[in-house]
Amino acid sequence: MNSFLQEISQLVEDFGSAPKINEMPRRTLADKGIEGPTAAHVIEEVHTPLNLAYLTFTTGTSAFQNIVGVTYAELPARIKAAFTVLERAGLKKGDKVLVTYPPLVNVFAGQALKDYGLEWSFLVRSSRDAFLAALYQEQPAAVLGESAFLRAALIDAKNMGVAGDLPQGVRLLTAGTPLDLELLPIAAEVLQAQVHDLYGCQEIGWLAMDGIPVRDDIELTPTAAQSGQQYYELVVGGLPMGDSFPCSESGHICNKEGKIITYRRERTYPEYEVIVKATTLASAVTLGRVARSILRIKGRVVKVSPDVQVNAPATVLELCGDPVAGITVPPVTITGPVKTEFFDSMVQAQLDYQQNSKADPVWTKRS
Repeated sequence: MNSFLQEISQLVEDFGSAPKINEMPRRTLADKGIEGPTAAHVIEEVHTPLNLAYLTFTTGTSAFQNIVGVTYAELPARIKAAFTVLERAGLKKGDKVLVTYPPLVNVFAGQALKDYGLEWSFLVRSSRDAFLAALYQEQPAAVLGESAFLRAALIDAKNMGVAGDLPQGVRLLTAGTPLDLELLPIAAEVLQAQVHDLYGCQEIGWLAMDGIPVRDDIELTPTAAQSGQQYYELVVGGLPMGDSFPCSESGHICNKEGKIITYRRERTYPEYEVIVKATTLASAVTLGRVARSILRIKGRVVKVSPDVQVNAPATVLELCGDPVAGITVPPVTITGPVKTEFFDSMVQAQLDYQQNSKADPVWTKRS
């Protein structure tokens, strides 16, 4: 037996700069604030890069559910938007929120709910009966859930004759799918509830509430008319969402001040291409990494112009039509810093990663 290797073996067991498996940091469902049941998921542990604040998934309402990475750099704007939603809903510190679908917490970021001072809980099972039981037992100030599910559950309560025992004046924050308009009358009848229509995505967070934007970097750009009505693509921080909405001066059904009719969403066609024309970065190489990162963790295609201006005073993005589809739309130019906030946060995330690389010594790459 080689005594030197034996000594190394003991030292590796007792000491070391790299962690053993039981010494690795862990981020659980509870840490993320989404420790509730769903019938659509399996709980799986993954190795999550230290440069990501957390992982989540798209809801799959229009396509296959895809993984989403959320960076630390984008959290402040996401949390600010979440605070705007909670304040507009009239919620205050200490209020209880009942969440019917746990992944919706990821759109806020659980940190936003903690910082705001809310208490939130989940159903025992993902079913309408479990929802009614929780509503009765917990008496929440607000409910966060999908509108068709809430409508069906409240109709059940009415048909079973238990509506009178449910809490009154609850705020219903509906999200995940376009607002089911039939929820409004049954919610008013059974709960005397205020209904709010949230539009957002796992990739970026909340974007609009009752037809009113909740971020400063939102633009509406005209798209092709549908059925004789003008629709507008919603663009966040320079990135098109692929969703278009009509706008109306008569207002959103939940708030006449809201002009974006988010419950009449249509997928945008043709989709815009995003071209970076100018960047505050000194290197086009770093900008290319940003573009690839956005594709990988946000599912948005961003291209870098061959003659991109570096060291510019602000980011400049150009949205243009897809020449491959043979359809052209007038280009739209978006200039930062306010209107490119989300894109710029991804730039900052890339810089943070390059300056504070979290590497594992057993994974060595040679250039």
